Amino acid sequence: MLDEKANLKGKVAALLGGGGGIGAACTIELAKNGVDVVVLDKDGEALEATRAAVEALGRRCVTFKGDVLSKQDVADFYALAGKEFDRLDIVVNVAGGVKQRDFLTASEEEDEGDIRRNFGYVIQSIRTAVPLIERHDRGGSIINFTTIEAYRGAAGFSVYAAAKAANANLRRALAVELATRNIRINEVAPDNTPSMGNATALRPELTESFADISPKVFEKAVAVQIPRGVQASQEDLADAVVFLASDLSRSITGIQIHVDGGTAAAGGFLNWPGGGYCPAPLGESLKLLFPDD
Repeated sequence: MLDEKANLKGKVAALLGGGGGIGAACTIELAKNGVDVVVLDKDGEALEATRAAVEALGRRCVTFKGDVLSKQDVADFYALAGKEFDRLDIVVNVAGGVKQRDFLTASEEEDEGDIRRNFGYVIQSIRTAVPLIERHDRGGSIINFTTIEAYRGAAGFSVYAAAKAANANLRRALAVELATRNIRINEVAPDNTPSMGNATALRPELTESFADISPKVFEKAVAVQIPRGVQASQEDLADAVVFLASDLSRSITGIQIHVDGGTAAAGGFLNWPGGGYCPAPLGESLKLLFPDD
């Protein structure tokens, strides 16, 4: 019954950044639900692995090795999509990323890269995709990826966070503007999800500091930060994409889904050891955190 109501079988999805990590999970999950895919990614090996996984599911997968930083690559990708398929129903703008850096010492080139990688290409992607979606009268679903950092003061990630926040108002405005064309636009907002992008975003010395942390300690730290006590997986994010791509969400547009185990809802309330939920650690928590002071 759900498969019939979802109405995904035979549709076509374009995924930008869909070759590896979270993007690959989204690509494969859509294929599991009967969707053919055309995928852009800069990682050729990841693209091939994802293509093989999709074809093993009996769905068609067209790949394009390119970088969303390149306007020409994005244009060529959509030209390929329009040539290979006679329809386009779903667009997933997964690509994004950042390297932790101080605002005052970042170069103009680094700023421009953060803006293009996390917002600029999304504009180009949507504007180029709409005419392909409108080649038929069935409408379509556009899904962007943002981040919880767009909604809090993400020190060390300021331009990235600003670029991601810009997607929020683009989503709202286009949800209204494209509604009469029967094109929906929504967002998925992860927080702390295991991925290569998250692992490489931090400064190297911070990443290295995790090497000596035991799994047990890491689990306790996750329980402090995430109300559900478990990191959202890549598959959890992919499930949200499948929902937003499907007719199960046909009346949903202009919204975002926080796939984060409750961190956005908590809004800074942490489950401190010995003290429970509070924005700052209380007495017993302070004693546990600083036993030698």
